[in-house]
Amino acid sequence: VQLVESGGGLVEAGGSLRLSCAASGFALDDYGVGWFRQAPGKEREGVACIDPTASTYYSESALGRFKISRDNAANTVYLHLHNLEPEDTAVYSCAAEQYGTPLYVCDILTSYDYQGQGTQVTVSS
Repeated sequence: VQLVESGGGLVEAGGSLRLSCAASGFALDDYGVGWFRQAPGKEREGVACIDPTASTYYSESALGRFKISRDNAANTVYLHLHNLEPEDTAVYSCAAEQYGTPLYVCDILTSYDYQGQGTQVTVSS
């Protein structure tokens, strides 16, 4: 039973990436899922979260550039990153909480049912 992130990498400023958060051993249908990031020396930040009804929440830094979506058939939640900036460089990870609302899931103090290990995103200038 786990969440596994993928899709990170090195990209130039202005580029795009699609991150995937795939669940195995359980169905994501009833889970709120959030994407978080943490850069060295900085606090962990909830950037985008989605609930089982596909309602979403975005942090101020993500609004207009990132898009979260879910594909329950694929048991996966995606984070589409656009117009990336060097300041977006961080380890991006996902977490899931059953029946979690977007704001609740994006609260970094929430205790999650499942968390992934993360994927590195590096944006060069």
